[in-house]
Amino acid sequence: MKLEIIVAEIGSTTTVVSGFSDLGTAPVLVGQGQGPTTVEAGDVRRGLTLALADLRANLGCDQLEWQHIYACSSAAGGLKMTVHGLVYDMTARAAREAALGAGAVLHQVTAGEISPTDLEKTRQISPNIILLAGGVDYGERKIILDNSRKLATLDLPIPLIYAGNVAIQEEIAEIFTGTRFLLEIVENVYPHIDELNIEPTRKAIQKAFEEHIIHAPGMGQIRELVDGPIQPVPGAVLNAAITLYGRLGDLLVFDVGGATTDLHSVTPGSDEVNAILISPEPLAKRTVEGDLGVYINAANLMGLAGREDLAATLGRIDLDELIVPIPKTAAEIAFAEALAAKAVSTALERHAGSIRYMYGPGGRLKIARGKDLTQVKYVIGTGGALTRLPKGKELLAVGLLSRNPDFLGPSREVKVLIDRHYIMAAAGVLASSHPQAAITLMLKSLDLEGFDVSQTNN
Repeated sequence: MKLEIIVAEIGSTTTVVSGFSDLGTAPVLVGQGQGPTTVEAGDVRRGLTLALADLRANLGCDQLEWQHIYACSSAAGGLKMTVHGLVYDMTARAAREAALGAGAVLHQVTAGEISPTDLEKTRQISPNIILLAGGVDYGERKIILDNSRKLATLDLPIPLIYAGNVAIQEEIAEIFTGTRFLLEIVENVYPHIDELNIEPTRKAIQKAFEEHIIHAPGMGQIRELVDGPIQPVPGAVLNAAITLYGRLGDLLVFDVGGATTDLHSVTPGSDEVNAILISPEPLAKRTVEGDLGVYINAANLMGLAGREDLAATLGRIDLDELIVPIPKTAAEIAFAEALAAKAVSTALERHAGSIRYMYGPGGRLKIARGKDLTQVKYVIGTGGALTRLPKGKELLAVGLLSRNPDFLGPSREVKVLIDRHYIMAAAGVLASSHPQAAITLMLKSLDLEGFDVSQTNN
């Protein structure tokens, strides 16, 4: 059998391959296969080989060929970054949004002058990429230049992206000349007050991931096997959400996994909230909750949900025995669903903004802080937990409920959908070369085949 395109999603624990055909006419997901991601075995190619063998077995064919194979990966433990800005609520926050949107895992965010303690922490983190920002265009110079000199002393052989004040780009280039840093200068992420410019930085981070961050054993050889860039998995999911936004409108995507829970929202928010928003929010926003995972971080979720309450609900006290990577028994499934429900509600509380009140000379003022999700029309569940657990759609719907009137979460009228085919990451990769096919495939996976894919979001 010959497929048009195979997309390999090389995750931290599992490698999934999805085979597609007829992308230019009537796109179809032909089949999927999976295998363990074999980082510990010393070569992730073994996991890809096992996943392809599983796909071949599922399709019932002896030979499997393809025209192209693409990939996204988080097998190297994610894209480890540090971010350094000027004012936390301005340039540092804008840089943070760009990094998360590209699929990074942030290990450090500093604002203002980098202290000796900050610098030592950066050294100990040993990041894959450093993002340096600060100052609106033609604004503050001194602190950013001082921070540049401090970072230059680390002399790390990694990409360093500068996305700050345009007026000092030449001085920044001079500071890092002679170091092992691979400097790339892009447009300012915060060029003017209350203006975000995240996309150039996000693209630079993804480019750096492809060119320099292939650390998992065997990933260099994987790069030789695949066509096109290897994207970070979270970046691919966000790209899928942005692509789907062009057809469905405002949406929110939950990706609940074994180690983390990622939220991807694509919505401009309401005019009413934007009028009182104290700092700008990006159209497409990603947050990653590194403590909310239904397997690796199950203990954290049990603590948040309450061990005693969980034990009473499930009718047993030996909860630790239920922590497995792939739940199979009724008790394991019920336990995983309880943890996933807690991950959904907690992650939403952290992602969404809220209405707040403050007092000034004129009396009480109503302000908004954070991402406004009140205009979201569709809430989508993807990831192993929500797509494979029997009650994934139900627990996602329950997790959206909030009784706090000041919470800027989705309304009760949203449509809850599940990525039944588990293809959002693959679709995000496909969207770069076959955007219409990616949309069609996602609509099928979401049971929205009757939706008019020719319309655009206004």
